[in-house]
Amino acid sequence: MANRDDEYYDRGGRRPSQRDDRYRDDMRSSGRGRDSRSRRDYDDYDERPRRGSRYDDPRRGGQPSRSGSSSRNGKKNNKAMILLVSEIAVAMLLLVAAYHIFFKMGATKVGRVDLDEQAINESISDAASDNEHMKEYTNIALFGVDSTKGQLDKKTRSDSIIICSINNKSGEIKLCSVYRDTWLNLSDDTYNKCNAAYSYGGPDQAIAMLNMNLDMDIKDCYTIGFRGLKDVVDALGGVEIDVPENVVKHLNNYQITMAKDLKLKDSEWSQLSGSGLQRLNGLQAVAYCRVRYTQGGDFDRAARQREVIQACLKEAKTKKVSELEDVANSILKESYTTLKSDDILKLLKNVPKYEIVDQGGFPTDENDMRATGRVGKQSIVAPVDLESNVKWLHGFLFNDTEYTVSEEVKKYSQKISSDTGLSR
Repeated sequence: MANRDDEYYDRGGRRPSQRDDRYRDDMRSSGRGRDSRSRRDYDDYDERPRRGSRYDDPRRGGQPSRSGSSSRNGKKNNKAMILLVSEIAVAMLLLVAAYHIFFKMGATKVGRVDLDEQAINESISDAASDNEHMKEYTNIALFGVDSTKGQLDKKTRSDSIIICSINNKSGEIKLCSVYRDTWLNLSDDTYNKCNAAYSYGGPDQAIAMLNMNLDMDIKDCYTIGFRGLKDVVDALGGVEIDVPENVVKHLNNYQITMAKDLKLKDSEWSQLSGSGLQRLNGLQAVAYCRVRYTQGGDFDRAARQREVIQACLKEAKTKKVSELEDVANSILKESYTTLKSDDILKLLKNVPKYEIVDQGGFPTDENDMRATGRVGKQSIVAPVDLESNVKWLHGFLFNDTEYTVSEEVKKYSQKISSDTGLSR
């Protein structure tokens, strides 16, 4: 029997599989529980995308379970609407400070990347390029990557993917994450978790993947890693977070692995002694954003990331411009973008009217349009189906409720349905 994806993560009885145990926090007393994980086990990618398994037969594993729209699921949707990477949102909202660095301080530390313009243009369908609704918006791909060593261009997974859609007239912003485990065309007619695209081909392939699967017209991106977020939070003086009891142990274990990766001295970080409202430093805030070993798995982690965003914004509003320059400088040292100085200046002109008015996640959990399960040996998030989700996305981002998807998306939708065994 099909189950909602919140039930897939929360069920207290028989688990779907041994691998899916990583989403649970209420382990049986016998056997190996999450509280007994070794330090080396705290890796967000227990099931890393493998090139050799792109065409794993879905019949070898259980079929994904459908998501639902009960009142309980609705509450969870409000809580975990989007897999939102906090360092990216802070970067966008501190563009005013970035202006002082780019144009008054002459800083050039930000990593610049020139995309393959022809390849990006070819990834945009005629349906998207000719759409009048989309011409009123600027769409930017924001990537938070699984990197502690400054590897931002490729060979690192996009831990978070978000589309930032800006209404050019009103300044209203809508944010929509693409869940990293979503089964999609990687832009080269191979199918896998969508976060593998950045690892295989950097921002070029990741943007092409978004354009091809979602009928988007994205031409620019902004990327930042774990160290960047740590530096931003530290520059803000930390953030206040009410840490739940079931998160503390996992947060501290993440700190252990990240402190080692970032080569931090023992004096440069400290473990939390307990739960409750407290001020987190940069490393603690990053660890808080990364925890996925509670019952809600990735969806609860999204809520924690959004919470850190709100805390960062609260702190940023208390800072002077000179202090925000330090924060922006922290961002620019750890970022990788296609945006040129004049592109940023164009965005800056409208900063006073920018307002985030809505946020969501793709695939949506509305009307049973999202499922979680397996393809071969991989745990995945499945759009049910891709065509319906793309229609929803264009209604959500561009208020285009009558959007007709491209023939290419229809083809990808059929393939994904075949792989996952799910269709409408």
